[in-house]
Amino acid sequence: MRAYQQALGENVVPAWVDSGWMQDSSREGVEFALGNPLPGAQHEQWCRTKERDGWVWGAVKDETAKTHPSLRPFDDLPESEKIKDGILIGVVQALAPLYGLSPRDAAEHSEGP
Repeated sequence: MRAYQQALGENVVPAWVDSGWMQDSSREGVEFALGNPLPGAQHEQWCRTKERDGWVWGAVKDETAKTHPSLRPFDDLPESEKIKDGILIGVVQALAPLYGLSPRDAAEHSEGP
């Protein structure tokens, strides 16, 4: 995701070791992607997670105010944002077998849409 953000000229998320609170969110996203290979479902799950953690829609991402411009329906996102969900799913699905994971493993540890 960092490489994609850099290619778009966006602010790049911190490296894993520096990502703090983002690590839990990232883990949840990976678990969900194992069993839910649809970008729209991935985004809706991300929105639920953000809202659960107190985030709301805002024109600018602000970690202090907990606002994010992507907290809206998947179909309303710019194409570049939709692609992020597809990248995450593609990477997770491609690497899962290398780690002995399957969609059934994730279903035991995450909620469905």
